[in-house]
Order: sequence, then structure tokens, then C-alpha cells
Amino acid sequence: MSFVDWGRFIKMDKEKFELEVGNKTLKVRLTDWAAQASGSCLVSYGETEVLATAVMSEKQGEQDFFPLMVEYEEKFYAAGKIYGSRFLKRESRPTDEAILTSRMIDRAIRPLFPRDFKKEVQVIATCLSWDAENDPDNTAMIAASLALGISNIPWLGPIATVRVGKTNSGFILNPVYKEKESGEMDLTLSAIEKNGKILINMIEMGAKEVKEEIILKAIEFAEPWLKKLINFQKEIINKVGNEKVSFNPAFEKIIENDLKEFLGDKLEKAITNADPSEKSLAETEVLKEESLKFIQEKYPGQGKEKQVLPFFEKEIEEIIISNILKKNQRPDGRPIDKIRPIYCEVGVLPRTHGSGVFHRGLTKILSILTLGGPADQQILEGMEIVGKKRFLHHYNFPPFSTGEIAPMRGPKRREIGHGHLAEKALLPLIPPPEEFPYTIRIVSEALSSNGSTSMASVCASSIALMDAGVPIKEPVAGISIGLAKDEDSGKYKVLTDIQGPEDHFGDMDFKVAGTKNGVTAIQMDVKVDGIDEKIIEEALEKAKDARLKIIDIIKKSIKEPRSALSPYAPKIFSMQINPSKIGEVVGPKGSVINKIIERYNVSIDIEDSGLVFITGQVQENVDGAASHIKNIVREVIVGETFQGTVRKIMDFGAFVDILPGQSGLVHISKFVPYQIKNVQEVVKEGDVIPVKVVSVDELGRINLSAIDAGFKPKKK
Repeated sequence: MSFVDWGRFIKMDKEKFELEVGNKTLKVRLTDWAAQASGSCLVSYGETEVLATAVMSEKQGEQDFFPLMVEYEEKFYAAGKIYGSRFLKRESRPTDEAILTSRMIDRAIRPLFPRDFKKEVQVIATCLSWDAENDPDNTAMIAASLALGISNIPWLGPIATVRVGKTNSGFILNPVYKEKESGEMDLTLSAIEKNGKILINMIEMGAKEVKEEIILKAIEFAEPWLKKLINFQKEIINKVGNEKVSFNPAFEKIIENDLKEFLGDKLEKAITNADPSEKSLAETEVLKEESLKFIQEKYPGQGKEKQVLPFFEKEIEEIIISNILKKNQRPDGRPIDKIRPIYCEVGVLPRTHGSGVFHRGLTKILSILTLGGPADQQILEGMEIVGKKRFLHHYNFPPFSTGEIAPMRGPKRREIGHGHLAEKALLPLIPPPEEFPYTIRIVSEALSSNGSTSMASVCASSIALMDAGVPIKEPVAGISIGLAKDEDSGKYKVLTDIQGPEDHFGDMDFKVAGTKNGVTAIQMDVKVDGIDEKIIEEALEKAKDARLKIIDIIKKSIKEPRSALSPYAPKIFSMQINPSKIGEVVGPKGSVINKIIERYNVSIDIEDSGLVFITGQVQENVDGAASHIKNIVREVIVGETFQGTVRKIMDFGAFVDILPGQSGLVHISKFVPYQIKNVQEVVKEGDVIPVKVVSVDELGRINLSAIDAGFKPKKK
């Protein structure tokens, strides 16, 4: 690197920018830390700081897709923590939380790359400092936007990102963790500015059954801040940004003309006359193969056939969008607002604790529910989230669900994202542990996929929850709303229940889940620059109409949660004890509790609050263990009588066990109504004798009397 280049980087190290956002300052530093990246920056909010880098490969890729890689990294040092196993004290695979943040960044920035751009791009956002108050997600989104914006990478940003929370007092901009946990909603919005107008290009939301109008008001509340953040970034980019590189189009005009002449109206007919059973656009695949052969023969050895696939992608998209806008004609022939045929099955597996199948057209999801005890909770150990999780939703997408062949090597990002979305949608309806002390795991298996498997998972999981007898107040249903839009004219149509081709070639995937009372989750991605509030409002209205129809269908298959759990589900008993008594239940080095566990073949979990959970497969054993613990912790009352066991004899009397873990003293004078020289004259260790509680002193020591209980020693 030349001296001039180094001088540039030294200068950049001094560039600092600040903007007041809410009640905190957003700070941007342009440094030479990542000197060899195409673009980089440090962005902080509060004392949460993220380093973002963007790197572009030198050569245009030959693949028919845009190879974008987005990584968000959590570093334990950012939180001042050392985690890991006993033998490995370093970060390994990304946490689910980190993967979800990576996906969120990806969804916001991907639509803004030029269509023909095929060079590899990697964006890495690394959380270097975390203040335990401000979520690094937003900071990472803005940092990624700036890293791309100041780089030489062709990109049509910047994007702005804010978080909106809601409490009884109103909306909160970028709420801290405590405010998010106690609030009614957690809404993340990403947006661009086009022609002076704010357009939303990504939504992620979890909520406690909020109304659609509240969501629209939250977006309205966020818009001034989104605009402020975009203008702030534009100033930085205009001042220090690099000139964007040029790139070659995906296909040459001559190849486009050749293919259009070769195909004629065959492609149009293949899409228009596609199988109404929505199996696929199978005929288009045949035309692709014919077109590849045609170009190979016309331009032998020139590699021109690589341009066929991007041509087809563009042409199919244009035909589908045009047919919807001009003819109201969807690929499967449905009206714009019509939902595909729905069918529900309940309790399809005999030995599982709950199960359900949800069919929507060719999209079919099997959800299986398993109940466990508190010991089955997932332990979370990440940079941000530490604790336990009692409701888990996992999603699997095997290759056979799309009629394909592929290796199966654990959950991919898409599966983690879809599973989390369904989990977020269902979570507000899960009863608290005080009402239903079970750990709940649902696994949704995509049996067949043709659009919106994540929302079908929500529906199937609602069925499984009710089949298992989990006392949810309302079922949750989900639907995916699509969009066909002509960017030049501004004309658009909002589509209810998008299927495969509309998902792949359409302009929006707006997933909405909720109950009859309100929305619990939203996830929105777009392929256009962004959408305005009018489209969002229409999408929410159509989603609500569809959601209510689906809920009615679910309720026809199972009206409410079953009154009894599966006979194969574990039995759980919960009880509250005085926290001061926990030590008595546990015993020295766990001796007492371990004996109870072994005797009754149960598991026992005790929280610091004194809440005790007893889990077992046999109800009799659970009841026995519960009775045992109750006896340990219960307060004896003066005047009570017991059949006690003489545990230890002393010169002055004998200690008698009256309850598990509780004993009292019978003084030598309280055995018989006459004088004895030693206790062994009337009892021996192991004898069972009647005793009566005569007093309990301020230290909890119990004094007993055998005389008052009618004890009569055996004649020797």
C-alpha cells in the first residue's frame, strides 16, 4: 500500500459523526481498523458498539444468483463474560439469536443490490461492546448499512432501522430490555427513502395480541426517526463514500432477443396454463432445457448458455406480475383474495403427547408436541440471553418436501428463522408455569411445501397444543400476504395466501400471525425497494380476514384444548413452600432430596422462590413425593399427636422423628408418670411410640410428651 493510501486511512480514523436518536446518542467512527475491507465503520448506541465490514470479490460470479453472505457475531468479551464448556472457553457455532440477527440484516439489505450484480459480497457485523441495555441488533443494522454505503460496492441504500415498543403510556423508541419484556409489542422496522418518501423494506415483530391499527400507528411514530437516520447516513456517505464499481449485465441484449424469438409465446402459455393443482410451473423447466441447448448450439464454446437462467428468472417474474396486474390472473387460477383449500387433522400419532396436521393447498405441516418437566428447559448461554426457556418451537424442512434431493446436516438458517417466527407467534398464548408447569416442545415437520410453511407451522402447532391439552385461550393462525407491483406505474395488487411461484417471483412476503383478538407476530420481506403505509394497511386487513377464516376452520377440527393430558405425558405437581425451608428439603449435600428422588422415581426442581415441581411418569409416585415434602416443610401445631420413631436416645431424653426431616425431644420426665433413671427402661431406638406436641420454641425446636399421648411402655 502506498504512502498516500496510508494517509487516507489515518485521516479516516479521525472522522466521527453523532446523531441524537431518542434519548441517546448514535455515534459513528470511520477508522482504519479493518483497513483491507471494501467498507467498514464502528457504530455505538449507549455503550453498545458494533464493528461492521463489507467485502466484495474481484470477479463477477458465474452463478445465476447473488452470492451475499451476512454474519452477525456475538462475542462473550463484549459482555465481560467467559462462557463455554469446562474444556473449551471460546465462541463456537453462532447462537440462534445471532443467526436471527444475521437473517434480519440480510433481509433488509439484500433487495437493494442491483439485479444483475453477481460478485460475492460478505457483510460481517461484530458486537464488540454490550451495555446490557441497548440491543445490538439495531446498531448492527445501521453499521452494516454504512459499511456498504461508504464502500465501492454497488448498493442502493442506505437503510435506517429503529425499534418501537409500546406500554400503557405510549410508544417507546428503541426500548431497553426491561421495557421490551414488559411491553405489549416489540417492532423492528427497516426503511429506505425514495423520492422524499419513507418506504418500509423489512418488519420483524412479536406482540401480545395487538390490534392492526396500533401497528400502523407505531409505524407512523417511527417514520420521522427513520428519515432522520437515513439523512444522517447520506451526509456521511456523501462526505467519505467511495465511487461504486461497474458490472456486467446478467445477459446480453442479443441473447435476450434470440431467446424471445426462439420461445415466442411458449413461456407465457406455460405459466398461464400451469397445473391448477399448483404442483409447479413444470413446463417452464422443459423450456429452460430447450433454451440452453438452443444457445449452446448457436454460440458453441462461448459459455453464452450461462445467461439463459437469469433471463428466465426475469421473464417469468414479469409474466406473473403482469398477469396479476392486468388480468387478475394468479399462477394457480385463484382470485386475488382467496385462500387455498384448508384441511386439519387432530391427534394423528398415537403415542405422542399432542399432534396435528395442517393442509393448505400443497403446503402440509405436521406438528408434534412433547411435554416435559422443568428439568427439560433449555439452558441459554449467549452474549445477550442467559437463562432458561420452557417453550420451544423447532421447524424442519426436509428436501422431500419440495421433491428434491439434498444432504441433511442439521438445521439451516432458514429452519432456525421459521422455527423462531412460529415460536414468537405462539408464545403469548402459552400459559405461565404457575398455571401449567410443563416444558413444552413443538416440532413442525414440513411434509410438503408450496408457500408459507412457517405460517402453516403456526396453525398446525395450535392444533397440537389443543390436542395435548395445553390450556391456551385461543388458537393462533398465520397467513402470508404477497404483492405484485409495477415500479414504473406504481400499480399494485395485494395477494392473499401466496404459493410457491408468487413467493419466489412476487414482490413481498408479509407473514402475519395472531388470534381472533389481535396480532402476535409479523415478518415482512420485500424484493422491491420498499412499500408504503397504504400497502401495509391493506396487507394487514387481508391478513386479518384470512386469519379469522382459518381460526374458524381449526376450531371445527378441535373446538378447545382437551380436558385431560395424554396418558403418556409426564405428571407434574407444583407446590409453594417457605423459601427458608428449602435447605430442609434439600438436606446436607442433597442427601434428603436425593433419597426422595430415588424412593419415588421422580425428578424434583426447586426455585429460589420456594416453588417446587415434582415430575414423574406414575401419578402415585408423584403424590408420594409431594406428601413427603409437605411433611418436611409443614409447621407442626401444639396439641398434634403423631406416631413417632425413636431416633436417638440421650441421658436427658430421646429425639423422636414425627415427620420426614422433623423431630422433637421427649424429655426423660415425659415418658411415663413415674420417675425413671434412664430412657432405655421404657423405649429403645427404632421403637414407634405415640407423642404429643406440647410446645415449639422461638427457634423452632419441638418439645414432645409421650405421657400426654397415652404412651404405655411394654412390659419386660
